[in-house]
Amino acid sequence: MSKHPYFLASFLIVGLLASAPVRAQHPVAIHAATTATVSSATPSKPVSQIVSSLATLPEADTLIYINPQRILNEVVPKFMPAKDVEGMRKAFDDVRKNAGIDPTKVDYIVIAVRFKKPTADLNFQPPEFLAVASGDFSADSLLGLAHMASQGKLRDEKYGTKTLGLMTIDPLVKMAEQNPLLKSFTEVGIVSLSANTIAVGTPGYLRAAIDASDGKDRISADTLNSLVRDPNALVSVAGAPWHSFAKSFGMLGTGTTARAPRCESKIGDFYLALTMDATNFMLRGVSNADNPDTAKIISKLYSGLLAYATQSIPDATAQSLLKNIAITAEGDEVLLRANVPQQTIVDLIQQQMKKPETTSPATDKQPMKHRRNRRRTHK
Repeated sequence: MSKHPYFLASFLIVGLLASAPVRAQHPVAIHAATTATVSSATPSKPVSQIVSSLATLPEADTLIYINPQRILNEVVPKFMPAKDVEGMRKAFDDVRKNAGIDPTKVDYIVIAVRFKKPTADLNFQPPEFLAVASGDFSADSLLGLAHMASQGKLRDEKYGTKTLGLMTIDPLVKMAEQNPLLKSFTEVGIVSLSANTIAVGTPGYLRAAIDASDGKDRISADTLNSLVRDPNALVSVAGAPWHSFAKSFGMLGTGTTARAPRCESKIGDFYLALTMDATNFMLRGVSNADNPDTAKIISKLYSGLLAYATQSIPDATAQSLLKNIAITAEGDEVLLRANVPQQTIVDLIQQQMKKPETTSPATDKQPMKHRRNRRRTHK
């Protein structure tokens, strides 16, 4: 077993995302999807159930949503040779046998960030982090594997209806003596939120996740609706940077004393998602601009900067990609849209995979001359 202090983060990656995919050694082809698949499994949950599950998350200021099923079952086979897809499938089978989890049947992975108000003595508090995964696996079994992998370093703490597994990261404890900002990251934990949902993160945020699963201080409807504008997205991100800044720097008060906000504008709240159809990758983005006039001003500014950047880049492929981006204003929002043909991405990958052929010039070696030793004759 590994004794590395960051084993828990590694466990999350290995347990939830499985081992690294087999690296492609041959040029990719768009028709690979017709000859190889990672898994024939259909989504284990309908979209409505996934959204309902996400609604039990705790409040968050920034969220990243990942759809492993679509990425592994639809995207990967399009850009990897059939041989490598088969190798990935076998690797996933090994993970399923050893850890009891099939990465192609993970419904979602969500990474959440929650900013904190400053302390009563007006000290900045670092944000808290949380990663949650749900799917066709046993959360309790994964928690048991985490205990075994920790070799006794993972200790139990009862909180509400759940039991947290907590571990102190000793190297960070020493570093925190010199840098107090690291103190919040000296401890990490893992907990089973439900039969098929597991979470890992900072202890305070894990406790908030337990409270949320019991119905307390859940994620707001606005934040959730922003994150799942397109629940079939491959990856989406949503956040409220201005609110996060106001919370972190005392504009909403401290941890002990609340302060009424002077400006409750949602300007800067954003959503960004990557999805795909049969032929294109589609990038969709939205940014709140507070009012229609500001939205038009910002969209014109961004469009001008984009046009300048497109003209300034000499690479024809990059120019073609940038020309696919459209920035417009609708109501009090600035919208970003881009459709990129999948074949364009395939061509880019092939260009990156091509190794420059280096030929060393042939050097004509002169034959070695052997000196003949003459015998000296004495007269």
